[in-house]
Amino acid sequence: MAKQKIIFARIMRKRYPKYKPTNIPWLKEAPEEWEVLRYKYLFKEINDRSEKGEEELLSVSQYTGVTVRKDKLEDERDNLTNASSLEGYKRVDKNDLVINIMLAWNGSLGVSDYNGIVSPAYCVYKGNSQVFSKYFHYLLRTDFSKNDFKKVSTGVVDSRLRMYSDDFFSIYTILPPLPDQRAIAAFLDHKCALIDTFIQKKTRLIELLKEQKQALINRAVTRGLDPEAPLKPSGIEWLGDIPEGWEVKKVKYVITSLASGGTPSMEKKEFWDGNIPWISPKDMKYAEIFDSEIKVTHLAVEKTSVKLIPANSILMVVRSGILQRTLPIAINRVSVTINQDLKAITLNNTIMFEYFIGIIRGIENELLNACRKVVATVDSIEIPYLLDFMIPVPSLEDQKKLLDYIKREEANIDLVISRITREIDLIKEYKSALIAEAVTGGIDVRGWRNKDEAG
Repeated sequence: MAKQKIIFARIMRKRYPKYKPTNIPWLKEAPEEWEVLRYKYLFKEINDRSEKGEEELLSVSQYTGVTVRKDKLEDERDNLTNASSLEGYKRVDKNDLVINIMLAWNGSLGVSDYNGIVSPAYCVYKGNSQVFSKYFHYLLRTDFSKNDFKKVSTGVVDSRLRMYSDDFFSIYTILPPLPDQRAIAAFLDHKCALIDTFIQKKTRLIELLKEQKQALINRAVTRGLDPEAPLKPSGIEWLGDIPEGWEVKKVKYVITSLASGGTPSMEKKEFWDGNIPWISPKDMKYAEIFDSEIKVTHLAVEKTSVKLIPANSILMVVRSGILQRTLPIAINRVSVTINQDLKAITLNNTIMFEYFIGIIRGIENELLNACRKVVATVDSIEIPYLLDFMIPVPSLEDQKKLLDYIKREEANIDLVISRITREIDLIKEYKSALIAEAVTGGIDVRGWRNKDEAG
């Protein structure tokens, strides 16, 4: 409880004794003893190349800064890199600053805690004797620093922006005395660690609630709502017994069509930027689909293999790396087109489409185990296996009752999840504000002490 009070306490308002105006647009004033100068007087670019490429490969992210690449792999089948060799990659020493010049504008940079190598496309910098690296790690990842990077970067659109070393060196920054830099970094290390622990615990709670929801759905679609209902063997090992009045059917006996998608020629501009949603796996984030990131034209529907999928069909991802973890399925509430990584399903009158989605979600793990083709590049659902996959099918009356129950229980869990998510968002906002105040001298932390270490 004491740590939580520290986390949620308002940002301390102890100020430096005196301030002076600055010529930095985002900083009206700074502590009197702090300097204002360009980054070129603090950092120098290092271009030390690996001879054999055997050092630890590092990656740079806007979320986590510089990390060990292999620690971020979600599957042991994933490659560390697509490069045939790591020879010529840039060496990085601990406390070096690494910037992804293509994504500096979104904060893809950080001070490294590791020795290793990074892509030759990145820039590596060493600070001089005036620099305490961890202080600049916090400063350079603030929103106002990212705005500076965007202003000096060159390119037509955000995805093409580049910030080269001369651009970085031209930016004005603040320079606290070294003791101040160390104090600020120590203060933020401690406070951010508390906040990050809080976020991790809340994130884990959300995961547990999602697991609870998955178990609830699984129980409902495989056993029904009445724990006293007589059961009968299903004849399926993973399913076990089911209520007596239920049937077990292959998927192909409850569907009327299974439509494929495609991709119109990217070279033909007349096929793109229309008003018809073109759904790909990246759009399958919600239970109901109304729109997509990319759209096609009516001409694309007329002239290519891409066909219009009627509203209230069922969309399922059948080819994507995401199948390693989950099986996205949704209802399109408007007419759409789909790419080749999806299938569109329509059902016969023996099963409600919302209930079919409930079944797939409830037995997701079993279905993936039975129907997923695991390959080195990208996983896929084997359609013949999917069509022959056995599912429990209650009467339409029971399906409606089960749907009502699932919706009600899901709504209760989702409400709790939304509240926790809001807590996480608020503490993240607090963290950003705290960092901004500390690194700009808005608060004086020189007298701060870690009470836990002080005993």
